[in-house]
Amino acid sequence: MTKKQKLINGTSVEIHGHDDLPVVVLIHGLGLNKDMWKEFIPSLLKNYKVINFDLFGHGDSESFKTKLNLDHCARQIYELLHHLEIEKAHLIGFSVGGMINRKFALIYPSRVLSLVILNSPHKREKEMQELVEKRAKLVLSEGALATLNDALERWFTAEFRHKRPDVLSMVRKWRKIVDQKNYAEIAEILATGVKELTGQEINNLIPTLVITCEHDSGSTCSMAVEISKEYLYSDLVIIPKFKHLGLLESPSLFLGPILKFLERVK
Repeated sequence: MTKKQKLINGTSVEIHGHDDLPVVVLIHGLGLNKDMWKEFIPSLLKNYKVINFDLFGHGDSESFKTKLNLDHCARQIYELLHHLEIEKAHLIGFSVGGMINRKFALIYPSRVLSLVILNSPHKREKEMQELVEKRAKLVLSEGALATLNDALERWFTAEFRHKRPDVLSMVRKWRKIVDQKNYAEIAEILATGVKELTGQEINNLIPTLVITCEHDSGSTCSMAVEISKEYLYSDLVIIPKFKHLGLLESPSLFLGPILKFLERVK
């Protein structure tokens, strides 16, 4: 069963599944939208109710009028859960979505059943931090498409880019429809927000699964290791071969460990 609800406080959200099942919330990455989870939802629906939504200024969600910060992004999820009368949920976040679910867990720990953090950044070396901040500033001055060509090379393997131009075209389409202001603000969160997430003890008891890909240059294997150390009960999975958007190239490699983890902690 799928029920589509157009807007909740400006947020475009899809509600899939039955009310008596545990809830999973899906949080997409910067410049993407809720459609990125299309291949994940059928498998999740076997045992979970799924909440799939667009970040502010992405997909079909309205733009956020004042300057967005990480707290606002966490609050967006809180308002969805409150409106839908959902007490607790498993939160699955990709890239900046994996920062947002970590922030949510810091602010609203009693609302979190578990965290799944996919290809998400952590503390960067100085040179990489400067590069990421430079990209965020370029987006602010030149728009959301300014860094896209370079990003597609960093996100997908060369073989996939050659074989599946349709997927690259889809990602380009998603980027073209973002609100430029909100995109730039979330790009800044991605660049500078990690310091809000590290060294916190309030959420270290939350069961956590951390996954990244072997060749993800922005959310590296060493970052994934460090994220997993932030939580007392954590699993760590490194997916061989792929880059940042490995979950679009081979969803099954991610679904396997995610479903196994959720089954264990539910």
